[in-house]
Amino acid sequence: MGKLIIFSAPSGTGKSTIINWLMSEHRELRLAFSISCTSRQPRGTEQNGVEYFFLSPEEFRQKIANDEFLEYEEVYADRFYGTLKSQVEKQTSEGQNVVFDVDVKGGCNIKRHYGDKALSIFIQPPSIEELRRRLESRATDAPEVIDQRIARAEYELGFASQFDRIVVNDDLEKAKSEAYAIIREFVEA
Repeated sequence: MGKLIIFSAPSGTGKSTIINWLMSEHRELRLAFSISCTSRQPRGTEQNGVEYFFLSPEEFRQKIANDEFLEYEEVYADRFYGTLKSQVEKQTSEGQNVVFDVDVKGGCNIKRHYGDKALSIFIQPPSIEELRRRLESRATDAPEVIDQRIARAEYELGFASQFDRIVVNDDLEKAKSEAYAIIREFVEA
């Protein structure tokens, strides 16, 4: 049976970079993404069943009504994200160590559900000012979207203490090494 590794972080902290590095450079950890559901449209080259299962808001609500989600959240109006219980069970039964890239509430819910079978890691920015600088340097979001993300980040930082481990990403190479050591110890235990 595989184990569960939960990552949460405010947008722009380097969480995806760290996760992608772990998955591509450390195959010995047998990490596999939990494929979440979302009601947003695919971006770029995203494919249904690979990065996400893309559902309509109505399909998402039906799965909520059927209690099919381990966790879910309506992040913005009609913009849902969630994790199907059946998908997690399928992946862990195949021996995969399932990686969750979820918001803080989802991370806390998954940890509560699985207890010691799950490891929760919060990736923290060095500061809100640095986070704003990173989001602005991406040049992918309008100023009002960045303001929304910063406001959300301030809220999310309040959840950090509920996670098993906190990795501060003030130096990407150091943060990657720290995350690797934490996960290796967990999956080998």
